[in-house]
Amino acid sequence: MDKLLKNSFFRFLVRWFVCSLGLWIAAAFLGNRITYNNSFLVIMIAGLILAAINLVLKPILVILSLPAVLITLGLFMVIINGLTVFIASKLYTPLHVTDFWAAILAGMVIGLVNYLVTAIMEGI
Repeated sequence: MDKLLKNSFFRFLVRWFVCSLGLWIAAAFLGNRITYNNSFLVIMIAGLILAAINLVLKPILVILSLPAVLITLGLFMVIINGLTVFIASKLYTPLHVTDFWAAILAGMVIGLVNYLVTAIMEGI
């Protein structure tokens, strides 16, 4: 299992799954603040876009905001996660996030789902 986790493609698939699952859970919790027309396909495509943003754009955002991340002892990462969700919703309009605060809450839910999935996979 350890060799499988080190495979980059498999890791991206897991990241895609986590982003999609997190978006779905966040939409359920936040009600009308995140809408996706109750379509599984919209959630999967939005999860793919969010995973790609996290792979390409998020490291750049973290480096550019490193002073804020260090001063807040990492709490600024919540804002960065929300920003990536907000960007994904702007790039893929079938996923509608009403405002930046909803995106921040969705980013927190996705982070929690990511933590749980990672803990489960490392325990295998």
